Order: sequence, then C-alpha cells, then structure tokens
Amino acid sequence: MESNTEFSSNFRLSIVIPAYNERATIKKAIDSVLNSPYNKEIIIIDDGSTDGTRELLQDYQHPDIIKIFHEKNSGKGRAIQTGFSRATGDIVLIQDADLEYDPADYPNLLGPILNGKADVVYGSRFAGHGAHRVLYFWHYIGNKFLTLLSNVFTNLNLTDMESCYKAFTREALADIELKENRFGFEPEITAKVAKKKLRIYEVPISYYGRTYEEGKKINWKDGLWALWCVIKYNII
Repeated sequence: MESNTEFSSNFRLSIVIPAYNERATIKKAIDSVLNSPYNKEIIIIDDGSTDGTRELLQDYQHPDIIKIFHEKNSGKGRAIQTGFSRATGDIVLIQDADLEYDPADYPNLLGPILNGKADVVYGSRFAGHGAHRVLYFWHYIGNKFLTLLSNVFTNLNLTDMESCYKAFTREALADIELKENRFGFEPEITAKVAKKKLRIYEVPISYYGRTYEEGKKINWKDGLWALWCVIKYNII
C-alpha cells in the first residue's frame, strides 16, 4: 500500500553507516555527515574491522552518534540490517563510510520524501548532474546489466539499482524482512519495495569512486551473487 505521509520541518533523520576497514576515511565521513543540517541520529555499525577503524570509533564521542560493533565481519547487508533495527527517525538513509558518496547530496535525496511525493528515493550516479569519477568500464557495464534485469522483473525504470544512496520512510521499511548479508542487499531491497507498490523516486547524485588500491571492496563474485539475488527475490 502506498504511504501518503508528509513530513514537517522538524522531522528526524536516521543515517545508517556500515563500516568495515575504513580507517583512512571514517573520521572525515562522520564529520561530513555531522555537518548536514538535520535533526539526526547517526548509527555507525563497525562490521568487525581489523585495521584500527574500531579503535577510532571508540574514541569518537558525539551525542548524535550511536556506535554498534559486530564481533566479526558479517557483510554490508548484515550491518545495514543492524542499523535499520536501531533507527528511530522518520526517514532512514544509508551512507557509506568510504567517501564515494557526498552528504552534500542529502537535500536531493530527501526532497521527494519531504514534499510528500515519495516513500523511497534512490540516488543515481548515472542520471546526470554532479561530479562523477571515471573508473572501471566493466563495473559500469555490470551495474547497468543488473539494473536492467532488476527493472525487467520489478517494472521500474531505475538507472542505478546498485546505488548506495537510498532513503526510506519508516513506513516503507515496515514489514520488510531482509536476509542478504553482503552486496545482495541492493537487489533484495529493490525487489521488496517494488512488491509493496511504494512510490519510488530517483534523483541525480555525485560520485567519487575509489580504486581497489584505495580500498574498494566489491568484486566480480559479488556481481554474480547480485545476479542470483535479482532472480531469487523477484521470481522464487
């Protein structure tokens, strides 16, 4: 069922940040999120980091920050599930800890929800506008293929199903049970919000992609699993 919720200017935003071995970027990412002009809670889930990320987080103190520590690495999807379970805001937004996505784009992401038009908003790296680092042709092709295949089953016309930047009303996430522990989260959540017939919008965002040498983690095996998840959550 579609939600018709409209938000006042005093809405509360829950920002969920999964983090795994992001020592080089985590503090700058948190500072950027803290600078966003919203009434917010920032839920950081350290997913079993071994590079010193956990120690940096333990030393970071701020009243808007909730820190959760997984004892072992369970995957980005599992960390997001943990974050969703703790979120209390009117709107829930996912933010990666690697600085590939810019919190300056939050107004674009939140706009359709705050205007009462959308229940879910995807930030697209391919919808035009905003800086976009030029990297990895085959990643781009894989992303476009997975998005196209997902669209075939969901009957949506997304340009970037695999985008990290996704924002949801709390009502949109209600009754959605997530199962994917790793990067299968993206096709899974897309299939499940589509099945709920929610109002889904897409907005352009900037993208500051990084190389594997800089810490990028997704690989071809994750791509194959995402392909399986598109089929699994739309057909099976």
